[in-house]
Amino acid sequence: MTYSAAENRYETMPYRRVGRSGLKLPAISLGLWHNFGDDKRFEEQRAILRRAFDLGVNHFDLANNYGPPDGSAEANFGRHLKDDFTPYRDELVISTKAGYYMWPGPYGEWGSRKYLLSSLDQSLQRMGLDYVDIFYSHRPDPETPLEETMGALDHAVRSGKALYAGISSYTPEQTLEAARILKEMGTPLLIHQPSYSMLNRWTENGSPNLYETLDQVGAGSIAFSPLAQGMLTNRYLNGIPADSRAAKERFLSESALTEEKLSRVRGLNAIAEGRGQTLAQMAIAWILREQPKGSPVTSALVGASSVAQLEDTVSAINNLDFTSEELTAIDEFAVESDINLWAQK
Repeated sequence: MTYSAAENRYETMPYRRVGRSGLKLPAISLGLWHNFGDDKRFEEQRAILRRAFDLGVNHFDLANNYGPPDGSAEANFGRHLKDDFTPYRDELVISTKAGYYMWPGPYGEWGSRKYLLSSLDQSLQRMGLDYVDIFYSHRPDPETPLEETMGALDHAVRSGKALYAGISSYTPEQTLEAARILKEMGTPLLIHQPSYSMLNRWTENGSPNLYETLDQVGAGSIAFSPLAQGMLTNRYLNGIPADSRAAKERFLSESALTEEKLSRVRGLNAIAEGRGQTLAQMAIAWILREQPKGSPVTSALVGASSVAQLEDTVSAINNLDFTSEELTAIDEFAVESDINLWAQK
């Protein structure tokens, strides 16, 4: 059946300006890290993407190695674009990234100019696009000069293959230097994509911390893994289901689900129930909460394994306000839990 987007798709989703740029992102964006590779039925993927866009989620985030197998999420997304979203391309923000392992040899990962620009060309081919809206350095490279990595992002923008440049999992110090280099080249840093959740609060540490640094350089942020790889849902309140990510050891291990951490999750769940929200909804709302200088997070990047899960998560936008008493209660349980898989070693 031919897809026709809902006419009211922009009526309820809040859109937030990315730093000091002219771009706005939906408060909730859809990440295709999981559930869009060849291990997921194409029709199920299509239903999730269509429903997301109908709900005002017009930002889809990918990376070169999303799958499985690597690259299949972009290839599948390219098919969905062709089938359903070609008329809406100018309404979409499509991002991709390169930095993690993608192919054998010395040029198949990290941050060299050769890898980043070759990867971008491959991503565009897989998705059938002339350009992406945001191209990210997926992780800092400890051996490649930052000038080379940022130079590749600058070239991607100047060549018209990307509209904006972003970085992911960079420290505040690296972010400041990356922004300086890009500014000198004439391509501003648009956005940083860090992991951030109630149980992973590294972005709030340091002076200046990451959000203060981003405010200083005029960049926005989009938080990935806001549900702590599923810990901040109702999945693990009463044990580890056999079909869960933890049981399958997919970026969340059973050993990580200690009783101490689960007790924190149960405490947060009780607060969510008092707010009339699911734990996942409250976790997303907390990411997007207003602070004295406004919300430092432009958008929360979520995944979805089904339309029902997507709808539940997006419903977080119906209650983004917290009382001071709620925030104090949350801070009792929302403490650093050593689950940042992307921390620099």
